[in-house]
Amino acid sequence: MSTDIARMRNIGISAHIDSGKTTLTERILFYCKKIHKIHEVKGKDGVGATMDHMELERERGITITSAATNVEWADHSINIIDTPGHVDFTIEVERSLRVLDGAVLVLCSVGGVQSQTITVDRQLRRYNVPRIAFVNKCDRIGANPYKVRDQLEEKLHHNAVLMQVPIGLEDKHRGVVDLVTMKALYFDGNDGEAVHAAEIPADLIDEAKAKREEMLDAVSMFSDKLMEAILEDKVTEELIYEAVRKGTISRKLTPVFMGSAYKNKGVQPLLDGIVRYLPNPADVENVAMDLENNGQEFKLKTDSSAPAVLLAFKLEDGPYGQLTYIRIYQGSLKKGDEIANSRSRQKVKVGRLVRMHADSMEDIAFAGAGDIVALFGIDCASGDTFASPGLNLALTSIYVPEPVISLAIKPIDNKALDKMAKALNRFTKEDPTFRTHVDPESHETIIQGMGELHLDVYVERMKREYNAEVETGKPQVAYREAISSRVEFDYTHKKQTGGAGQFGRIIGTIEPMAEGTYEFVNQIKGGRIPREFIPSCDKGFQAAMKKGELIGFPITGVRVTLTDGAYHEVDSSDHAFQAAASGAFRQVYRKARPQILEPIMKVSVEGPSEFAGNIFASINQRRGIIVSSVEDGIFSRVDAEVPLGEMFGYSTVLRSLTQGKAEFTMEFLKYGRVPANVAEELVARHQENKQKERAK
Repeated sequence: MSTDIARMRNIGISAHIDSGKTTLTERILFYCKKIHKIHEVKGKDGVGATMDHMELERERGITITSAATNVEWADHSINIIDTPGHVDFTIEVERSLRVLDGAVLVLCSVGGVQSQTITVDRQLRRYNVPRIAFVNKCDRIGANPYKVRDQLEEKLHHNAVLMQVPIGLEDKHRGVVDLVTMKALYFDGNDGEAVHAAEIPADLIDEAKAKREEMLDAVSMFSDKLMEAILEDKVTEELIYEAVRKGTISRKLTPVFMGSAYKNKGVQPLLDGIVRYLPNPADVENVAMDLENNGQEFKLKTDSSAPAVLLAFKLEDGPYGQLTYIRIYQGSLKKGDEIANSRSRQKVKVGRLVRMHADSMEDIAFAGAGDIVALFGIDCASGDTFASPGLNLALTSIYVPEPVISLAIKPIDNKALDKMAKALNRFTKEDPTFRTHVDPESHETIIQGMGELHLDVYVERMKREYNAEVETGKPQVAYREAISSRVEFDYTHKKQTGGAGQFGRIIGTIEPMAEGTYEFVNQIKGGRIPREFIPSCDKGFQAAMKKGELIGFPITGVRVTLTDGAYHEVDSSDHAFQAAASGAFRQVYRKARPQILEPIMKVSVEGPSEFAGNIFASINQRRGIIVSSVEDGIFSRVDAEVPLGEMFGYSTVLRSLTQGKAEFTMEFLKYGRVPANVAEELVARHQENKQKERAK
């Protein structure tokens, strides 16, 4: 493997579900000679795609966990991470994009920019990841890569520039025209492995020339040399490559490639585009926070001889212990090196160092700056920074969205209880969006996640991987409570027992906050409450907000302002002021007109136009608000905002309404107020459950 950083690429394959990411990755592995036979995603040949190595992935035909591999192409080393398209597994995308330098955004030539494409693009922007686009499935009925390019501009605001035009579409798709070399590219052989260039078909010459002019006009904005060459009619391929690369790395240009991964067309030119246009690790500026200097920015060098700085971005519990995926941002690693966890300050020695290929691995002796590898025997959490002794740095961690759905699970016997506990311990460590706790009232074990599919997969994994048979209750929505009006409080906590008593008085206001979950404002003057007790008041209010009085869910969107108070020289304490704050909040909570909030999901339903009426009706029946709808005579797409509680079991309903021909995706959008009739039902149910618990 090349250790030249200029010849290294770290890329992700990202897209909406079922756009062909994993199929594309399988072809890349084949053409880079990493595998010797192409296997299909759905596992019809009994094997399944290489990167979908979990049994559940092959059964369901979807990617659940991100998988890493390394390939060689044109003397370049490419680390590839294939990420899930389903929003339930969004953490896999988040942590992968955090460590990547570039990405391939895969789009369906028929579906174009879909709901999850927008989500993935937002994630790419969050981590400043340059990308190139691949318009896949040009062999499908209704394929239109030009429409997809327009959608990239209109919906995602990309400066999308065609690098190719198709030679035929749908069942006539035979290859592509390269607009840089102005050659037609065909893909021969049983698996499209033989690429040959030929003259452009006569009926495509005018179109190719026109599209090339558009491409040159767009990319010349990134190169004065190319602009001069165009005026002097001295354009060279190298000048175009240089300009496109500059525009792509600056994230001001998105080169668009096309083909059909399933029909083995267009993949090799895409690989050429990856090494030509996407950045190497040295092209990307990475900074850490210097914990010794109040978190000041510390610019990292992509230099293997510098002290090591690396990020642990993904954990797996394997047969040989914890496997930790890492990205080395600075320095290098070899067996026996000592590194320290910047969070725990624990020092560890590097034991086994491996390079991953899906679920298999290769032992390596050395990994340098910019590389993505894995370690065994390192105890850490996802998002931890490690550095050479003497450096106390922290890299920006991974964005972790809050869970929106919960489920009660119960082991069928004591033997299953131990196995369930082991499984939950592992899963919560591996996946920050999967959480678990025991409800203090019902004493049930509750699991939380990003959607029905997310929790369903983990329940199934408990049974398969741990033989832990569990029963599940009804899915529970992660409601919130919030106040709707400003109220004043004046509360004294006074308690006298033998010895020292407790005393704390606080005065102030609580009011609703449009954005954010909680804010504490200290306006105490003249030492009316000693400075050391101010944090105690803050803790007390936060503790009171953990469980609302209406339905027992956390309270959100509250600003507390502390304006006055009183203390006692002997009886005031940390505990007394925490109790005062908690008591004050409970005393005025009802006066602040509390209301119940529910998670509102952004739902996108796609299916044949003949079923559009059924789709509209199914959303309206679920208290949904239609935001937009698009119909092209063949397919319809409806985007809506629907309460999560109304979406349980929707996949079954949708299959029935559309003869199994439609699909939907959803992601958390915001919290919205629950209608009065629904709120009354929720409150009544909560009171009923409390009575049952008291009866027990």
